[in-house]
Amino acid sequence: MTIDFHTHIFPPQIIAHREEYIKKDACFAEIYSSPRAKMITAEELVSSMDKDHIEASVALNIGWSDPQLCRETNDYIMEAAARYPDKLFGFCAIQPKDKNAVSELERCIRGGVRGVGEMRPDMQGYDLGDLQLMGPLAELGQQHNLCFLTHSSEPVGHKYSGKGTVTPDIIYRFISNFPELHVICAHWGGGLPFYALMPEVASVLHNTYFDTAASPFLYQAEIYKNMVNIIGSKKILFGSDHPLMAQQRTLVQILKSDLTDEAKADIIAGNARRLLNINIE
Repeated sequence: MTIDFHTHIFPPQIIAHREEYIKKDACFAEIYSSPRAKMITAEELVSSMDKDHIEASVALNIGWSDPQLCRETNDYIMEAAARYPDKLFGFCAIQPKDKNAVSELERCIRGGVRGVGEMRPDMQGYDLGDLQLMGPLAELGQQHNLCFLTHSSEPVGHKYSGKGTVTPDIIYRFISNFPELHVICAHWGGGLPFYALMPEVASVLHNTYFDTAASPFLYQAEIYKNMVNIIGSKKILFGSDHPLMAQQRTLVQILKSDLTDEAKADIIAGNARRLLNINIE
């Protein structure tokens, strides 16, 4: 089985009226202003999965600033996951600054979401390390065994659309505040796993995982072996960032690596099945 832990889908009306939403939201504009930035519906994601022999995908939202846009897109993701219950597992968008943030998360939990994300505190204008702001959401997440998936970016290296400023130090504060919460750091955590060579950091990251989204765009292929040596294969999740990157591109890179078969199995499905309690054969 193969599970892609990092994909994005959008309602047809947003795809059809991209320019209107670019004017409405900074996060959306940062990533999707270029016509080359692909957007797909749930049906198109499932078609890609069937073509590339990927049995399940996590359908992520993005970091909308407007709570109404969060709600609109959350509805679509929940409906899509309900239409494809064995293929799509939805994550919702939450604006923590909104007075109704907790109630929206509760609504999404009732709608079947498995997590929150992709969080974009830099675009949504909040401090991920704010204990008082994030506490009620994290507590609810722990109660319902949700995963919180945050965008991550490297403090060095080349610039690209959507890179942002969610660097390892910012994410580490969030993880330190809520060490029992399942946190997924996209894009290898912006390099956060390298700091796991420090024992005190490794102990804090015991419930933290790292996805491989956009890995071929960011790192040399040796990243897989190096990361397994540092944090172990049980902490890594295959994620493509589809449709910004083809699902098969990252998957092939993993399968062609010199990792053991056991490590590959952990990364492409095993860890995701455990986190999301997926029992599909």
